[in-house]
Amino acid sequence: MARGLITLGLIIAGVGLVFLLVEKFPEKIGWIGKLPGDIQIEKKSFKFYFPIATSILISLVLTILFWLFRRR
Repeated sequence: MARGLITLGLIIAGVGLVFLLVEKFPEKIGWIGKLPGDIQIEKKSFKFYFPIATSILISLVLTILFWLFRRR
């Protein structure tokens, strides 16, 4: 249980660090959320954004990471 909580804490800290880096360097990591396949509709008083491709990519990366950690 303790290892699981420590791992979860490290993952949350890592995600927080990624968010900080994305805010500081948006031009370097600006492709996240703007992949082909992300739906973006803009009208006069309406904006709709649904990041399908970004969600799939993040899901794939997290699945691989969790699979690698589970193998131990």
